[in-house]
Amino acid sequence: MSTFPSTIAANGSAPAQRPGSQQSSRDGVLERLTKLVPSSDAYATEVVDAILDFADVVGTSDVHLQPTRSGLEVKYRSNGVLQILGVFPVGSRSSIISRLKVLSGLLTYKSDIPQEGRVESPRHGREIRVSTFPTLYGERGVLRFFGHAREFTTLEELGNPVKLTHLIRDSLDETSGAILITGPAGSGKSTTLYACLRHLVTHNNGARSVVSLEDPIEVPVDGVAQSEVDLAAGFDLKTGLRSLMRQDPEVIIVGEIRDRDTAEFAIQASLTGQLLLATFHADSAASAITRLIEMGIEPFLVRSGLIAVICQRLLRVLCNCSRESTDAADFCGIPLEKARVAVGCPACNSTGYSQRAIISEFLDLRQAELGPPILHRADSREIHRIARTCGMSPLGEQAIELVRRGTTSPAEVVRVLGSAARS
Repeated sequence: MSTFPSTIAANGSAPAQRPGSQQSSRDGVLERLTKLVPSSDAYATEVVDAILDFADVVGTSDVHLQPTRSGLEVKYRSNGVLQILGVFPVGSRSSIISRLKVLSGLLTYKSDIPQEGRVESPRHGREIRVSTFPTLYGERGVLRFFGHAREFTTLEELGNPVKLTHLIRDSLDETSGAILITGPAGSGKSTTLYACLRHLVTHNNGARSVVSLEDPIEVPVDGVAQSEVDLAAGFDLKTGLRSLMRQDPEVIIVGEIRDRDTAEFAIQASLTGQLLLATFHADSAASAITRLIEMGIEPFLVRSGLIAVICQRLLRVLCNCSRESTDAADFCGIPLEKARVAVGCPACNSTGYSQRAIISEFLDLRQAELGPPILHRADSREIHRIARTCGMSPLGEQAIELVRRGTTSPAEVVRVLGSAARS
């Protein structure tokens, strides 16, 4: 699950930062790790404990443990970008990956197949997903942390413009239809989905039957009957959705639509009197429409079933150490006269950035102008063009506006949006 480490002030400036907070945490865990004895029986346990404590302090979403020729390389994701923590000995008498497998209930004697598990961590107050994968120099491990940044619980806290927040709230008042929250991995889809879920519970004072089917349940929400798929038991999304329809639901939450069967069943459910919310991987709001059709969903079902598509990204916010530039080489092909660019200092761990800001586009399928292009299978560019004439603010325009305010840099916009940032 991706989270938004901070909202942005109305003038586009970044909030005050704690000088050297992440750098000091990184230095502290490095000192702690270098003091450990690789030949001791407790080495793996101590390394894992240090990494989990570090992840808790810096609020990372992912930690990668990559075996190399020279040792175990550890990286962590900071504001969506991987940073190297260091390369450490693998241990001669205890295995770090094996320790993680023990904690997550995986098979320690199986190292030639991928495995997935979870750690329920009372000490760190959240769930940790563990994934292992065989590589040339041994098993690679990836930890994904759920439950960071509890402050981002409401729609207003996400940092979207007031107008867009009102559009989302209005669409959640519908009694039937589907709302898709889209974007690539790490764009904060789950955070937005849970904010919508909490709004539905609190706004209706428990008067609506709200159920969810997730893989996995990332955050418990009071007032929602949350269920988790279990493929080993034959309880997949399709089976779960079919059974949920007999549970008298009024609102159905699907963690993620991944295939045609789930997409078709979700759209059908939205046409039979339920409000359905789900996340979906797509580069833009318009491409989500065309992708559904390419998956085999009939255009008339897409047109009738969808209420709206929200597509979002997270852009890193410039640290206070940034500088103003008038050099076109710093603008990455974006037509600008001046912009602030990243520099780097101890406060931002020499990255030039601290925290992130959200940009979102809202494609309202209730607008009559969007009906004909969808029914005639228009491509995403045509749907995007018509949506803009209907008032949709594209991601690229919002990103450039953040550059003009000095909130982020041209390089960050191109990193996140690619060539779309220049169009």
